[in-house]
Amino acid sequence: MANEAHLSPDDFSSVVTAITSAFGDPTRRRIYLFAREHPDGVTAAEVAAHTGLHANVARHHLEKLAAGGHLEVRSTRGSGTAGRPSKRYAVGEGAPSLDAIPFKRDDLALTLLARAIDLLPREVAEQMAEEVGIEYGRALASSFEGQRSFRNALQAVAEALTAHGFAAHAEGTGDTMRIVSDSCPFAGSVASPVICAVDRGMVKGMLATLYGDTSPETALSRALGDDTCVTAVPVRL
Repeated sequence: MANEAHLSPDDFSSVVTAITSAFGDPTRRRIYLFAREHPDGVTAAEVAAHTGLHANVARHHLEKLAAGGHLEVRSTRGSGTAGRPSKRYAVGEGAPSLDAIPFKRDDLALTLLARAIDLLPREVAEQMAEEVGIEYGRALASSFEGQRSFRNALQAVAEALTAHGFAAHAEGTGDTMRIVSDSCPFAGSVASPVICAVDRGMVKGMLATLYGDTSPETALSRALGDDTCVTAVPVRL
């Protein structure tokens, strides 16, 4: 775009840093590119239909893009006047082009995180990691619509984890539901099993916000040599 040629080296570096942070998740980049194709903006429902994501997860990504200044939020009403106006998310004028920018995960940050974890006693590190996960999970779920059942809430949690690179799904086994993650965004960079406490905390924080307090436990972990990562949650009816 024309305005990119006038950026100073420092400004350009800042733009690239901001874009890389926002679009390190390929799903979020895909949503942004979809929005660029629709000058009038897109809704969470339209993004969900295009990507196959749950509407709550689509809305979360759109809100993140808006918070970073990459999308503008516009309120519109349908033919009637009742109810809240719907939100449309549109790319504003002067938005930087993404086509030539590579999007890669910042392995250096994860490596430094692993080193910091290794310097802490195991119990302290796990407690801190879980508290961080709980806080983030609560913040993440605060933008979701209310769930009508425990199982629906758990499904929303799995979809949110998937949007963050965990490729997660919920499944039932008797009196326990499990969130199975077939992929881990930390794989290869953070080998410590302590990082599993972050995942567990995210599940706990999201479920507490969507449904009520639960007691999820790490059942399987790649960091401990298992083939997949599993968080077990007692069923609440």
